[in-house]
Amino acid sequence: MNEKIRVFIADDHQLVRRGLRAVLAVEPDIDVVGEAATGGETVDNVVQLTPDVVLMDLQMPDISGIEATRQILESDPSIRILVLTLFDDDDSVFLALRAGARGYVLKDAEESEIIGAIRAVDSGSAIFSPAIANRVLTMFQGFDGREARPAFPELTAREREILELIAAGMSNPRIAGELSLSVKTIGNHVSNIFGKLQVADRAEAIVRAREAGLGRGSR
Repeated sequence: MNEKIRVFIADDHQLVRRGLRAVLAVEPDIDVVGEAATGGETVDNVVQLTPDVVLMDLQMPDISGIEATRQILESDPSIRILVLTLFDDDDSVFLALRAGARGYVLKDAEESEIIGAIRAVDSGSAIFSPAIANRVLTMFQGFDGREARPAFPELTAREREILELIAAGMSNPRIAGELSLSVKTIGNHVSNIFGKLQVADRAEAIVRAREAGLGRGSR
């Protein structure tokens, strides 16, 4: 008899974890070996348990699912990460793939699609929800030497400028001096940036920005 696929569930909502456990419990070839509600707990537990597949939410307390994915795969590249999230924006998809995720499925997918995705990534395939697959195809078709789409199009020009300085390691007071704005104004812009990028803190914003190529120059 073939060994069961050992699955770990990472999601900050208990109801989601409980629902996934119930769905997967009836599958004869799948065994849920653990769960976690934060990114840090996910990394610690997954490194110890070494499951075959991790169902990874992107937005969790302390560190994001993208950073958790990166840390897990640095420890054990054989673990398959299947992103299961509400977010279908291009930046989230791109960063998840860059971090090493093997699949990207939306939480509103049918149960059969999620189960099929687990089996697919366990077997070594890459799997995406239909809408995500179209995004990925379009994304890679765009890498043909034409002008690239600017990073974080949801940001205003001023917010993008401030994010560039954040990524370069500048504090709010220093950014204020650089742009001849008040510290309070910079603080408001920074809060808006965090909200639009769906990041919890400055460190996560810097990771996102540097992944997109910002902050590499010196001032």
